[in-house]
Amino acid sequence: METKDTDSSVELRHIVRIYNTDLDGKKQVQMALTGIKGVGRRLARVFAVTAGVDPYAILGKLPEEQIEALKNVIESATESIPAWMMNRRKDIITGVDRHVMGADVLTTLREDLDLMKKSRSYKGIRHELGLRVRGQRTRSTGRSGATVGVTKKKAQATKS
Repeated sequence: METKDTDSSVELRHIVRIYNTDLDGKKQVQMALTGIKGVGRRLARVFAVTAGVDPYAILGKLPEEQIEALKNVIESATESIPAWMMNRRKDIITGVDRHVMGADVLTTLREDLDLMKKSRSYKGIRHELGLRVRGQRTRSTGRSGATVGVTKKKAQATKS
């Protein structure tokens, strides 16, 4: 009961900055942490529990010590989560298991695509040409740009 009284007296911070990302302070901790690129619902809950923070607490009402604990756990994500939860296992260049978050997600993706294009792999060539990469059909779908329709003889005859 005491926690509810102290929660109402604490002022709500609408924006909490963690890992160079502005998070919504009105959401629960486990849902607000999903605002960081590379952090899903399951990983957000693991971060909250590891930091000793209630996953269902409102992020904007947490004391500064708990937010710092969250920041420390997220900064050292590779130590706090098991290898099977990481999104970058056996990195192509280094061969190390790591978890990529924040702006590094886009940078890593761009580097991977550039590597595929340089090595002239099938996927790299498809990326270069802007075509489907994962084996989808392209005969009738995935068309972009100006549409070129097929005109039938009857339709042409009525227009003339």
